[in-house]
Amino acid sequence: MIEVEVKARINSFEEMEKRLKDLGAVKTKDEFQEDIYFQSPIVDFAKTDEALRIRTTNNDTFITYKGPKLNEKAKTRKEVEMSIESASKASDIFTEIGFAPARTVRKSRQYYQYENFEISLDDVEGLPPYMEIEIALSDSDDYTEAQNRIFELFEKLGITDGFERTSYMELLENLNNE
Repeated sequence: MIEVEVKARINSFEEMEKRLKDLGAVKTKDEFQEDIYFQSPIVDFAKTDEALRIRTTNNDTFITYKGPKLNEKAKTRKEVEMSIESASKASDIFTEIGFAPARTVRKSRQYYQYENFEISLDDVEGLPPYMEIEIALSDSDDYTEAQNRIFELFEKLGITDGFERTSYMELLENLNNE
């Protein structure tokens, strides 16, 4: 699967909730997420622009691999995800084979659905408010049109700047390095 995702810093959750409602987006759920990112013993994920994480939510746990970004405009990349039973056991396995925990990112997320877009309002510990809009495509789909549609939706919502291609983990790392 190819995930086409764009995030932007927003002024307030309340303002964006109203704009989403006015647009006709439907709130689908609230969720707390804890993501533990790992560093490979073989490849420097910061240099290759990849990510490996274990995500725990209110109800589920997943391992996710995110490949390198495919272009300069959006955070478009291959994503492979699978459900697992235990975050701690998966973390133990990763650690035993040489992967090291790099950072934990915690966020409260409100999900909205609009047409075939998944929209989330993200309250990430240590960061200002963000909104992400994404579309999932098959590996053979053209992602350029999807990217353009995402930016058009941001514009409909009154957002024309503040876009970010880096992950929340990278944003938090950059804060620590300032």
